[in-house]
Amino acid sequence: MRFWYGLGLVLVFTLTFTNCANRKDLVYLQQDSVTLNTFYESNAPKLQAGDILAISVSSADIRAAEPFNPISPYQGSTMQQNNPYMPTYTIDNNGNIDFPKLGKVALAGKTRTEAIDYMREKLSGFLVDPGVNITVRNFRVTVLGEVKSPGSYTIDNDRITLLEALGLAGDLTINGVRNNILVVREQNGEKEEFRVDITQRDALNSPAFYLAQNDVIYVEPNKAKLHSSKYTANYSVFISVASLLITVVSVVTR
Repeated sequence: MRFWYGLGLVLVFTLTFTNCANRKDLVYLQQDSVTLNTFYESNAPKLQAGDILAISVSSADIRAAEPFNPISPYQGSTMQQNNPYMPTYTIDNNGNIDFPKLGKVALAGKTRTEAIDYMREKLSGFLVDPGVNITVRNFRVTVLGEVKSPGSYTIDNDRITLLEALGLAGDLTINGVRNNILVVREQNGEKEEFRVDITQRDALNSPAFYLAQNDVIYVEPNKAKLHSSKYTANYSVFISVASLLITVVSVVTR
């Protein structure tokens, strides 16, 4: 009887402690001596073909700016940048948009700030001290794997970090690997991969810390999750049968 009782304790101990993790596997941005040198402008995403831009132009002379702000029939008189009916411009495969009066304007390869400055320079031939506002309407990131709410998320602006994207997805589950997060990015038609360890402060220096449009983030499962995936319904049946046998043997050998 002692044998079966001991076997039961071993079984319970094994199931309880095999999935344990220590602090260094779970805590984000742990203290170290790494120097932080992340600057947004040096890592800001570049505009690319397929981006949908909402562009508004302003000037001291409101009537002079009107030709550069074509009004949608659904828009009315409002010109707020977040107006869903505001006319938009799609960057074509050659990296250009077709803008009123300016014609083809090359914006691909520029950051949003650079594109604003470039548009202002172009418009200065028509307007005095023009103002330009640009929003990327289809800025989206996708988060997959061991997070609470995987999916694609549309962002209101182009400044979002890896940690913020994980936050939108409800953070990692307890089974997510935190030291090897994959970020897949497409630049100039080519895919690029980054691996980020968010348990270390050096993650803040990663070129993938600030995300670009259409980035895909994947959080892989840890060993405990992989091992548990092997034990499906059959594993539950095995545990139930083993428990029943231990109970029966205990009763019989009293």
